[in-house]
Amino acid sequence: MRLRLRDTTALAAGSAVSGLLAYVFFALATRHLGPDDAAAVSVLWTYWSFAAAVLTFPLQHWIARSVAAHDGEGAVRSAMPRVVLFVGGAAALSGVLAWLGRDPLFHREDAWFPLLVAWVTLGSGFIGVVRGGLAARHRFVSNAWALVAENGSRVLAATVLVIVGVEANIGFGICLAAGSLVGLLWPSAIRFGREQHGGPAESPLAFLSGAAGGQLIGQAVLTGGPVVLALSGGSAAQVTALFAGLALFRAPYTLAIGLVAQVTGRLTALLVGGHHGTLRKVRLAVVGLALLGVGAAALIGATLGPWLVRLIFGQDIVLSAGVATVVAVGSAVALANLVVTLTILAQNRTHAVARGWTVGLLGGAATFAATFALAPLDRTVWAFLAAECLAFAALLVEEIRGLRLHRAATAPAAVPSGS
Repeated sequence: MRLRLRDTTALAAGSAVSGLLAYVFFALATRHLGPDDAAAVSVLWTYWSFAAAVLTFPLQHWIARSVAAHDGEGAVRSAMPRVVLFVGGAAALSGVLAWLGRDPLFHREDAWFPLLVAWVTLGSGFIGVVRGGLAARHRFVSNAWALVAENGSRVLAATVLVIVGVEANIGFGICLAAGSLVGLLWPSAIRFGREQHGGPAESPLAFLSGAAGGQLIGQAVLTGGPVVLALSGGSAAQVTALFAGLALFRAPYTLAIGLVAQVTGRLTALLVGGHHGTLRKVRLAVVGLALLGVGAAALIGATLGPWLVRLIFGQDIVLSAGVATVVAVGSAVALANLVVTLTILAQNRTHAVARGWTVGLLGGAATFAATFALAPLDRTVWAFLAAECLAFAALLVEEIRGLRLHRAATAPAAVPSGS
């Protein structure tokens, strides 16, 4: 119990410090370069958040699940060449697409930022393997240090650029991309043993493709509101205010991303061990905590939300109490969705995650279309809330179905009468 408390505390602290350092890096870049030159770094930053969702998160939890399910690292070791090819292909494709769109994306004609896009893709895959190796071996304190070191190295490098007086935005882009190199500080995390127990290993690419698809949609729902608002006619001030509100109320989610490193392996061990009753209790706890979280988020959003946004992001950033409440509630549901997603990943049903998020995305789009009479900002936030709530319901159904399927598949065969 003492070890678990230490691990949880370390991961919580590491996630919090890492998130703070990420904002410090971005603030250094924007203040030093100015809004125009920092735009390319902002685009690279946005891409990095998606690459982390599509590669880092799935790889980390695939490794943790595989080692727990097979009580050994042999399945991960044998699958690693295919994983490397998968990540390398994604890096090459992302780099080519970024080069084709280099002018509107980065306002540059050279290939430097497209190369950084490819580098960020490779780095996201690499850091996912490092974190997964550490999590699979229950080295959660090291995992926490890896979180801090990644963004800490970016802040340190950016600070040097500011002191030296480097004005080229490519320098800050390199700082961002190079953060993943801190994974080299834990070389043992990417060396996997040959031992393996249990049945045949599942396809890693099937797991990664399903998890990546679901996480991509979930990330788009969670962070895409400002883009939708801008395209639907919202003012620049409203877009900035919505971005600030989402960033504020997403803080618990950002913290949880680091904390859940220890969850997947334990859920998988419960599943493999046939502890279905315990997993049902986990589901009930998630639903209960989600309801409590929604209530707390609604109260904070309605009373403190607008004041907190102005306090943190400036007096010119105005978000009404109603909008702040909807954004806060949607962000609380997003946190619950993260936990339910982990329970489905533990079942090795990643395409169920993608299905659940597809339901949420379609529901959000339908809500946005049906509320055409509302102002653009109101339409956007209600669509965000609808997408998160419908995804939660769909994911919960998938989790229940997956547990029933596993229970049926592992139930002892009935002995024929008279035998």
